[in-house]
Amino acid sequence: MPQFNKAKDFAKDIVGKTRQFSFRPDKDLTPEAVVAARAYIVDFWPHVQRFHPKDDESLLGLPKPYLVPSFTEKTGFDYNELYYWDSYFMVQGMLDAEHKELVMGILEDLMALFTRFKVIPNASRTYLMGRSQPPFLTSFIFDVYQAYDPGLEWLKNNIEIAKQEYNTVWLGMKKPNERQVYKGLSRYYDINYLHDLAEAESGWDMTPRFGRRALNYLPVDLNALLYKYETDFARAARLFGDKREAARWDDAAELRKKTMNSLMWDRIRGLYYDYNYVKERRGNVSSLAAYFPMFAGMVDEKQAASLVRALRRFENKGGLATTDALPVGQFVFGSMPTQWAYPNGWAPLHYVVIKGLERYGYHADARRIAMKWLKSNLSWYTVNGVFLEKYNVVSPEKPPIKGVYPSQEGFGWTNGVFERLCQEYVDRPL
Repeated sequence: MPQFNKAKDFAKDIVGKTRQFSFRPDKDLTPEAVVAARAYIVDFWPHVQRFHPKDDESLLGLPKPYLVPSFTEKTGFDYNELYYWDSYFMVQGMLDAEHKELVMGILEDLMALFTRFKVIPNASRTYLMGRSQPPFLTSFIFDVYQAYDPGLEWLKNNIEIAKQEYNTVWLGMKKPNERQVYKGLSRYYDINYLHDLAEAESGWDMTPRFGRRALNYLPVDLNALLYKYETDFARAARLFGDKREAARWDDAAELRKKTMNSLMWDRIRGLYYDYNYVKERRGNVSSLAAYFPMFAGMVDEKQAASLVRALRRFENKGGLATTDALPVGQFVFGSMPTQWAYPNGWAPLHYVVIKGLERYGYHADARRIAMKWLKSNLSWYTVNGVFLEKYNVVSPEKPPIKGVYPSQEGFGWTNGVFERLCQEYVDRPL
């Protein structure tokens, strides 16, 4: 693991010093306040690096080393497989020269999965091939392109695979990819045609958003990400000098935006809502999925202002809750625990919201939320010596609400987003 050696030496220097560094809740964090936590993260990455070049029972072979979310032992829930959207958020704190080989290798692994199976599965296991995860492939490609400048030929090859994924998986209209189902918009899906497994494709397993009827919904986040694919394809076409193709992708994105605004935008509440196309009405759960259109750049200035005003529904002492407070407790029909709901907050959703705010010029709001989230992570680390998969943002001193699988420590995307936000908001103070 040569790319980790320098970082590990730094971590060993720091770990052993006390984690107890005081910080004021009303002030921005200083670099000194986060040094031990960042050293913990540096020391964490080698523990979750894996390399399995050949298939091994259910574990699929991949050409390059990759990262798994956590390495908590003796829980009966350990990881050895690569996960699609986890990978994107884990590398956010690694887009530097030292980690170039690893980051580009993880993207190559995702591409290899699609090339071999015509889908990027939930994770690199044979038994997780029936569904995918939220599509961040074009975002990953452009992050790598901007960080490392691998050239237009590299970009062209990778964008071509992303186009195949877009058309085959996300615009599929029959098994094994029956996702595009209503007015050109897509849903989350699983080949077994089960609502709960389709909900697992959303990554939000479980959530009150769909009332355990995920197959019946057109999700805001998914279709916003597909809008971003279309605008990313247009961006790539312009880089390749193909104005005609860029215009076609711009038209596709514009059509999707109009359809989403018609079906999903609630002007009174100032939020987007998932659309139940079976009942032809919007859902009623307010969630951070509403901010994916902002992340994707598909909202106008008036909508952006409404979304910023609506942040008060979600903003708490420790950051953003995944949904607003549920009127009937934390369970959906069937008594399924919903960890992707109030009072829990998650790193990838904070990253999406913060990036959306920055994109539209709401820099002070982005910084405020970033600081709240960093402090929640740091406070738990200071007391317990670990980072978590998710946090209770309403009462950050309390554990998060549990889900259908054991709570995980580590944790890959929490660590990656923490480091990225430190780089952008702590290392670069106002």
